[in-house]
Amino acid sequence: MVLHITPYSSACLHFLDGLSWSLVFPCYWFLDRLLASCVATSLEKRQRSQDPCSFLTLCVLISAPLYLLLLLASLPFALLGFIIWAPLQAIRQPYLYTYCRPDKHQAEQGQAGAGIGEWRPQGRSFCFCSANVCLLPDSLARFNNLSDTHRRAREVGKRIRNGASRPQIKIYIDSPTNTSISAASFSSLATGFRRTSSLDQRPDQTHTTNGPADTETEPATECPIHPSGATDCPVHPSVNDQGSAECPVHPDGADTTADCPLHQGGTKTQSAPGHHDCPMHGDGTQPKPSTDCPLHISGVQISISAPEPDPQEEEAETGNHRPGEHGGADTGSMTASRESLARYHGSDGGIGISSNNTLSHVPRTSIFKRPGRKRRHGDETFDHEISAFFPANLDFLALQEVFDHGSTTRLRRQLHRYFPYILSDVGRYGWKGCCSRFKFLNSGLMLASRYPILDARYECYPNGRGEDALAAKGALFAKVHVGTSHQEQRVVGYVTCTHLHAIEGDASVRCEQLDLLLQWGAEFRQSSSIPPEGEKVLEDLVAFDVILGDLNFDNCSSEDKLEQQHALFTQYKDPCRLGPGEDKPWALGTLLDPSGLYDEDVSSPESLQKLMENEEGRKEYLVFPPSKSQCPASSQKGRKIPLKGNGRRIDYILYSDEGLQQDWKLEIEEFSFVTQLAGLTDHLSVAMRLAVSTGEEEP
Repeated sequence: MVLHITPYSSACLHFLDGLSWSLVFPCYWFLDRLLASCVATSLEKRQRSQDPCSFLTLCVLISAPLYLLLLLASLPFALLGFIIWAPLQAIRQPYLYTYCRPDKHQAEQGQAGAGIGEWRPQGRSFCFCSANVCLLPDSLARFNNLSDTHRRAREVGKRIRNGASRPQIKIYIDSPTNTSISAASFSSLATGFRRTSSLDQRPDQTHTTNGPADTETEPATECPIHPSGATDCPVHPSVNDQGSAECPVHPDGADTTADCPLHQGGTKTQSAPGHHDCPMHGDGTQPKPSTDCPLHISGVQISISAPEPDPQEEEAETGNHRPGEHGGADTGSMTASRESLARYHGSDGGIGISSNNTLSHVPRTSIFKRPGRKRRHGDETFDHEISAFFPANLDFLALQEVFDHGSTTRLRRQLHRYFPYILSDVGRYGWKGCCSRFKFLNSGLMLASRYPILDARYECYPNGRGEDALAAKGALFAKVHVGTSHQEQRVVGYVTCTHLHAIEGDASVRCEQLDLLLQWGAEFRQSSSIPPEGEKVLEDLVAFDVILGDLNFDNCSSEDKLEQQHALFTQYKDPCRLGPGEDKPWALGTLLDPSGLYDEDVSSPESLQKLMENEEGRKEYLVFPPSKSQCPASSQKGRKIPLKGNGRRIDYILYSDEGLQQDWKLEIEEFSFVTQLAGLTDHLSVAMRLAVSTGEEEP
């Protein structure tokens, strides 16, 4: 159970690897730029068509011959470097494990690391996410209509981090007849507002060397809008404004008597002694608090967790702004860092609660989330939604297609501000092991965790074909430590990240890879549970076993029938699946049509979210199972042929309840399709929150 923290076992080998790559890199970079100048994205084509004599066109005409000349000049050095580099890959470690200790600010805010203290009887919930980020070398990414890989890598990391650490608000409705706002929640129930760390919902916050210290929670105050000591509450004016009749929600001059939830027909009624005024209904005319009031603590309970912004964030970097600095939608992390909040269901204009814990009057087109996006279909036991944000308090992140080395470094640096434990640079190069062909690219897998990683293993699929054989696609297995029982037994979980063969029509190849995935997973669980020789330790308690990744087949295409009936789906459960060839009605395709990535309708997380909630929008921008009446290479836009399902869902999160402790149960709390990486990749992300209950009662 030794994790590899360096690519090589000795400093000498590490030096030789760096020397060889410094000789190869100039040739690699010139080749990449030469190919990139020959393959234009749809955005670049549009710009050139609008201005044929543009500076961009001139740069391409000048740079292409220059890159070719420099490429030829660098070939002798690249050949020498390759002779040194290729043999070294046979002894290179299959992954790189990095741990970033949270700084003082992150530890105080609970933004890095998760406590692994005592496992309490009620269990815990864990949030998983999988995303294909398409971080290929720039020239190859352009075949998917994407460019500027290094910039995208940095922005992907920012958006994931900002989405996972954003303020978290959930409204609970006491009345069983009021279903306009979902009663399911990721956060703990509270009376009024509480300002807590992003880990507040967890039952355990014991400080360890691998996690943050306990975060004290402020008690609920009289005002349900602000914590104690706030001076900018819109419901309670300042001392100097006690006599002011201005409405704190409406701007000056607005009609405050028609639809303002803080006014009742413009009248002001004195409340009874000893009773706090509710800003949403008059206490003088209503002896008891209304159960429909979204602010009164008797009718509604609200929980909020709002970690402070990262003080180390570089303000000079584009798109990285704090919430509230600018308005409107944006493709940068400015919008990604904002909370998507529930609007009061009884008002057209809507009343939201901003990230600084104040009421704000916003139009319907603002970034606030409309009610009803969280849905529960039929007899479904969990909520599902299309979200413009990654789920708050994300615990495990599995990424695919992180191929480019420079992008890996940039992405890892961003993710380490939220995830302390990361497995990256996963896979083999050259002819090592299973590689029947030379591997120019590694596996592209990356796994980030907020819990300590105890053991890890990488396995390469040996049956790749065509262009897929040039990458060391495989599976990454990890064992994580999530708690300790009363009997001092470790509570662990197993997380698997994988990326299967992509070429259409090779169903037998993918089925063989699925067979290997199950076999390797069983072997890893068995080997990682064997204690070291000479040591007597208690058996680990397994809390969950989850598979995440891009499987490159969907559950609706007739061409994928073989994969749909694989034994994988008897051992693991798919929350979006009814059976072979049939998804649940709310399940959404995760593969976007590359030709539309730069359209204005899908350029931001909010606009893509809105589009995916519309059936016509899904038909326009998602890739659907191929139809016999349509040429596979033709564009999807404007077609009128029947479409099956809601698009090709090739990104999966599967979980197994086999091998758990007796009486332990797994329940899904929520499943999400995430649009926060709009404009950065051709996939939607998927997220799932899984609750692990032990069947015991709190002593």
